[in-house]
Amino acid sequence: MSDVASREYDLTPTEPRAPGTPSYASVADYVALLKPRVMSLVIFTALVGIVRAPGEVHPVIAFTALLCIAIGAGASGALNMWWDADIDAVMTRTRRRPIPAGRVTPGEALAFGITLAVGSVLVLGLLVNALSAALLAFTIFFYAVIYTMWLKRWTPQNIVIGGAAGAFPPMVGWAAASGGIGLESVLLFLIIFFWTPPHFWALALYKSGDYARAGVPMLPVVAGPSETRRQILLYTLLLVPLAMSPFFLGMAGLGYGLVSGISGALMLLLAVQVYRRREGAPAEVAARRLFGFSILYLFLLFAVLLIEAIAPAGFGL
Repeated sequence: MSDVASREYDLTPTEPRAPGTPSYASVADYVALLKPRVMSLVIFTALVGIVRAPGEVHPVIAFTALLCIAIGAGASGALNMWWDADIDAVMTRTRRRPIPAGRVTPGEALAFGITLAVGSVLVLGLLVNALSAALLAFTIFFYAVIYTMWLKRWTPQNIVIGGAAGAFPPMVGWAAASGGIGLESVLLFLIIFFWTPPHFWALALYKSGDYARAGVPMLPVVAGPSETRRQILLYTLLLVPLAMSPFFLGMAGLGYGLVSGISGALMLLLAVQVYRRREGAPAEVAARRLFGFSILYLFLLFAVLLIEAIAPAGFGL
């Protein structure tokens, strides 16, 4: 939510509104329901899937697919906030979201999410192709039901399994452009899938108190910080060579090989620092650095793949 919206509205929870009373929600509140930061990552990775898919795709079809994928991601975010309103209300990181703050009712968020979910899948199926629509529908279902309603509150492996939802967009984009699923799209899925645990567990290390108060069984809460650090290092050791595999398999150029190798080494170095620094301020700083750099790391990987696809002669080396 924007700073402007934060200043304009009282962010403390309010009593439920009586039926028929005017809504307090602004456009910014409904945008916040879409989780725009997450949506931006979805759009970017889906775009890479579209651009790198074999064959030619009409720009209008590509735009339509990207728009539907973005709306589907927003629908997932709205449904997630609807179900998690009770958790969001007790976590400092999320208590200012529109539902716990009282500006959007749970019913409004649910209707908003369902409308966007159904609309995005139908339009993608009618205007692009059935496979991409089916993958988008499964992605929304996986995030909103399997992850949000089940895994998140029941297992410390919630991020590992639930991370598949965030890894599907490149495959959806690839299917929209080509009508099929290729090996490269599967690799893009796997890169995001194995990136998700060290990324989110780094955040969970210094937000474990929030998750504990909310009763969410994140790995640091259930297994402790030491085991979380070990798992972060293990997943990073798997992630780095996996991220380099498009180059070794001949699917990406030397530019990607160099970027993935150098940034992967930095990612591994930060994971080692998280593993070694276990107490006090140095431990929190290490976790925050890994969390921040992991976002840049994924962006760099997909940005180079995008640039190589658009201008292969200039950057693929």
